[in-house]
Amino acid sequence: MIVSSAFAGKRYAVLGLARSGMTAVETLLASRARVVAWDRQEEPRARLAGRAELADPLSIDLAGFDGVVVSPGVPLNTHPIAERARLAGVPVIGDIELFALARGNLPSHKVVGITGTNGKSTTTALVHHIFESAGIPARMGGNIGLPILGQDPLPAEGVYVLELSSYQIDLTYSLDCEAAGLTNISPDHLDRYAGFEAYAASKARLFAMQSADHVAVFGCDDEPTRAIYDVERARRPANAALQANTAALASLQAEWPSLQGPHNLQNAAVAVAMVEALGVSGAQWQSALASFRGLPHRMERIVEVGGVLFVNDSKATNPASTAPALAAFPPNPERRVHWIVGGLPKGEDLGECAAHFGNVACAYTIGDAGPNFAALLEPVMPVERCEMLYEAVGRAAAAAKPGDVVLFSPACASFDQFRDYEARGKAFRQFVAAVTGVPDGADPAYAEQGRSAA
Repeated sequence: MIVSSAFAGKRYAVLGLARSGMTAVETLLASRARVVAWDRQEEPRARLAGRAELADPLSIDLAGFDGVVVSPGVPLNTHPIAERARLAGVPVIGDIELFALARGNLPSHKVVGITGTNGKSTTTALVHHIFESAGIPARMGGNIGLPILGQDPLPAEGVYVLELSSYQIDLTYSLDCEAAGLTNISPDHLDRYAGFEAYAASKARLFAMQSADHVAVFGCDDEPTRAIYDVERARRPANAALQANTAALASLQAEWPSLQGPHNLQNAAVAVAMVEALGVSGAQWQSALASFRGLPHRMERIVEVGGVLFVNDSKATNPASTAPALAAFPPNPERRVHWIVGGLPKGEDLGECAAHFGNVACAYTIGDAGPNFAALLEPVMPVERCEMLYEAVGRAAAAAKPGDVVLFSPACASFDQFRDYEARGKAFRQFVAAVTGVPDGADPAYAEQGRSAA
């Protein structure tokens, strides 16, 4: 656990006691801060009984507090805690800001921060893998599901690699990353922002917090990302703001089995530019990219049975994230794609996926979006209306021939039928196991990667 004298004697309120919130409480208590904590659920409150004051921050006087720590899931645009803290003159922060404040007590180190609408999880895991493969101590945390405060501090010259969502950046004010990367920006989470420009501005704050001589790397395949790159290039010395160079890596991509498709070429280019800026050699990153195994639920190669490959891309919760998954399997009469798509939609159409409809032999529509997606797709490809995921897996497996791919890339949120994308991905794996007869439904190498990244 990371502790810091920066919190000693200070007073914080923590709202929400799930994984990151509970870790923040433990860090603050171990750092001798005074903590008021609250959660709607009784069980996490009971775990803190006698160690922290239990009270809802909405019901107490916040004047004099040093911060209100909230989960990234708290919608600051609608939740009353934001206005209540503002009136008391107290900042609303997250666990990443606590980490930033604690850095002064850590051994000498560097921080890499990675954001973007799509690709940030893969890029984060890849950067972490490259550092570890190069023999450089590294810790991975943030939006990837590992609270950074709960991990042991690194020895001197280590690197903390953080995946940062826009929500986490909104709650952070002093994180100065030695290297920061932006993969791309496309419309997402617009229920939390006044509009797309406000969402993009949230991503831009990660770079505005950096010292001008620290490195920033940009995917630059979309106009909003290019606009942030232009702003940062203007305020930094030469070679501190970089465009990821996909052309320089394209000839090597065939050597990276878990990084196929144009989206992963960009992820790799962002990662390579950042690690090179922090001292990793070409030989070191080339070896690491070849051994990288990918992430659970993100283009996860589950198993290949009878020549049919099953791919779990449950983390693709919007069309912009699914489009690269389809692009990873270009039109080929020897490798047809059976695409399982649907869930709780984030829009009325499939947006960027349309450019890759020629890759699909048949679509299997599920969930709330199923009827609308089926109507959209039936004029351009065969469609099976399935509603439930297990039905879609069974039909796709029955139709697939050797050489084909069954791709579960839903382009939708999971909340119509599942708790989250992870539960949805696990269900897909179980259904694949049922139809293939492979006991755990996963390639052992990928299953091991999933355990290490959980």
